[in-house]
Amino acid sequence: MMISFMSCILGLLGLALALGGTKLAMLGGSLYYIIVGVALLVTALLMFRRKAASLWLYAAIVIGTLAWAVWEVGFDWWQLAPRGGILVLIALILCLPVFRRNLGDRSEVGAPRAASVLPVAVASIVSILVAGYSLFQEPSRIIGELPTEKLTTEANTGNAMEDGEWHQYGRTNYGQRWSPLEQITPANVADLELAWEYQTGDVKRPDDVGETTYQVTPLKVGDSLYVCTPHNIAISIDAKTGKENWRFDANSGMNPDRQHQTCRGVTYWQAPEVTAAASTDDQPDATQVETADEPAVQPADDQPADDTALRAAAAAECPRRVYLPTADARLIALNADTGEVCSFFGEEGTLPLERGMEYNPAGYYYSTSPPVAVDGKLIIGGAVNDNFSTKSQSGVIRAFDIDTGELLWNWDSGNPEDTTPIDIEGGERYTTNSPNSWSVFSADAELGLVYIPTGNQVPDQLGMNRTPEVEARSSAIVALDIATGQEQWIRQTVHHDLWDMDVPAQPVLIDLTRDGQTVPALVGPTKQGDIWILDRRTGEPLSPRDELPAAPSKIPGEEALPTQPISALTFRPDRLTGANMWGGTMIDQMMCRIQFQSLDYEGQYTPPSLNGTLVYPGNFGTFNWGSVAVDPERQVMFGMPTYLPFTARLVPASEIPPKGEDEKASEQGLNRNEGADYGVFMGPFLSPLGVPCTAPPWGFVAGADLNTESVVWKHKNGTIRDMTPLPLKIKLGVPGIGGPMITRGGVVFLGAAVDDYLRAYDLTTGDQLWETRLPAGGQSTPMTYEQDGEQYVVIVAGGHGSVGTKPGDYIMSYKLP
Repeated sequence: MMISFMSCILGLLGLALALGGTKLAMLGGSLYYIIVGVALLVTALLMFRRKAASLWLYAAIVIGTLAWAVWEVGFDWWQLAPRGGILVLIALILCLPVFRRNLGDRSEVGAPRAASVLPVAVASIVSILVAGYSLFQEPSRIIGELPTEKLTTEANTGNAMEDGEWHQYGRTNYGQRWSPLEQITPANVADLELAWEYQTGDVKRPDDVGETTYQVTPLKVGDSLYVCTPHNIAISIDAKTGKENWRFDANSGMNPDRQHQTCRGVTYWQAPEVTAAASTDDQPDATQVETADEPAVQPADDQPADDTALRAAAAAECPRRVYLPTADARLIALNADTGEVCSFFGEEGTLPLERGMEYNPAGYYYSTSPPVAVDGKLIIGGAVNDNFSTKSQSGVIRAFDIDTGELLWNWDSGNPEDTTPIDIEGGERYTTNSPNSWSVFSADAELGLVYIPTGNQVPDQLGMNRTPEVEARSSAIVALDIATGQEQWIRQTVHHDLWDMDVPAQPVLIDLTRDGQTVPALVGPTKQGDIWILDRRTGEPLSPRDELPAAPSKIPGEEALPTQPISALTFRPDRLTGANMWGGTMIDQMMCRIQFQSLDYEGQYTPPSLNGTLVYPGNFGTFNWGSVAVDPERQVMFGMPTYLPFTARLVPASEIPPKGEDEKASEQGLNRNEGADYGVFMGPFLSPLGVPCTAPPWGFVAGADLNTESVVWKHKNGTIRDMTPLPLKIKLGVPGIGGPMITRGGVVFLGAAVDDYLRAYDLTTGDQLWETRLPAGGQSTPMTYEQDGEQYVVIVAGGHGSVGTKPGDYIMSYKLP
């Protein structure tokens, strides 16, 4: 009975592999599966006939599979396991006496002779020894140490503040995510314990869109922290106790057409002190004194008295302010001390951001990132729904007066030359569907430049109707004059972007030491894995860059560019092959190989097609809005590269069904591109079991030397603890979205991975030093501050809808005992 049952198992396995292998071979893939499938069918027949040769043949299959697997992927346990796991398990079962007793020839008197266990036993032992050796190998790992020497003793970190404060999203407008605090070190970080925990009460709702996420980085000013929540509640928290000081609910409502429901942070501003001007000779002139966030600026001789009086009144009503962006496209000014609306700003404290748009469908435009506050201006962009409609709002970047909300300039990537404020009342409108900027900006007040990471025009996957102005400014880093909005330089990271490779990360500003000279530089991470290191004065790369060949498009009228740029420092993955395909078993690994061979894939920049294209890295990005963190003294970088392929299949407009009434916005699935010739069906590249079709690791932490522009160390990051029904804390190297933070103490803090942990790393080596379990997903960027002589580390844990981590409403604070 057992022999017959095992014969059926082997027969079914062989049939599946033979049929799938035939299809794979016809697509030009590996011949292994058809060969082993036929061999298993023969083995099943021999076993059914009680032939001892079945064990010898099966042993040959196991040894042959082992040799083939090592040849394909080397001694990588996670890639060997799905190739041979089932076969080795069956081999171990075949070693049992119940099988070998009933296999083999009979003696002269008719008694059965037990078949020899030797062949399957040897095959099993060899396989187990190879697996054991492979468990201790890590082929993807790069071992090294970042330089520890401080190249400067007076690092330029941007706008000045007390060491223990954190005033902007990346601490300063330079976006370095570096703190000069050093109480926490590699030697004592393992002693960190929970200081306080706060829950906002703003939790994910049943009617929320899929990408409802909590991505905020708190600000710390004085004795208070300032945060926002996904549904646009601004909250002030006591920095020492975690007790709530005040809260303000923007009442931004719900809209199923919003693609994102999130808030990455608020903007802080302290008004310069203003003394009202007077006409009499014995009264003082108007003056502005230096504050922590803005250098003192003497008023012009012709500054009108009423303007000075207005600013004095604004400073009296709200001397310290928090500006809150909302999901219904508003910007609200709040008194940082009380949470009350600052009435002088905009329209009774609120500035509508949708004015001047030719088309204004509700839910298509909103702000997810805090504006930059610099030189008395608020400079802000906006998120536009990807791939909804060609009649979308403009991606215009605007500068508003920080007191009044008056529009000072507008840079529209579809009409970039004229930055004079448009006449909205007179009927002027911004360019419809011009490339936007949804991420965080950086600013260098001394150079007078603000740095904008730009996106793409809808649809992301089609470029036939782009104007020359749009074409030149898509998926780029653009430097604008803070005073006028005029372009100073453009560095495009993708030519004619057809892959949703918008620049997602805040550019990081740092002064580097090159050839004994100090060079004001910009570090720009991209989705495709490049780290652009540019002279931030000119946009020129500090090291030579190349153009690599790219594949042509198969869509009529589409002209994909023949080359694409690559930076000197890059985390781009190698080109995928069939050997990189993965799965939980050899069956779904084979299915992934079939999918891979069926898709169009000619390398990283294979244009979208009707057949379906593999996009790798996917539009999730090697780097995303979490950006990277840099140490301005040691001039090194910490990042979290992630590798997950996506698929994109163009769908003719005539084949797109009407939108369902209960359909919610999403970047995965069918993107309609209303008004375009094609929609696009997008999603992650997964096996039939729902696991990634490419082999792990999918997520790393990495350290790079910014002066040599080289990757020094790289280690897999995160476990599958929260990816499977069983709480298996296996360090596989998982995807993540969020950002890192570095301290002068040499410790890096990072949540982000899809397991619910906050971790600390040694900046020099990348070794993990500490971790703590979070009550929800930590897809945000941590920060650190000092209060009453103690250093705190804070992270928001609220989960991420797109990556499926646990939602929550937690703000967690840690310090040394």
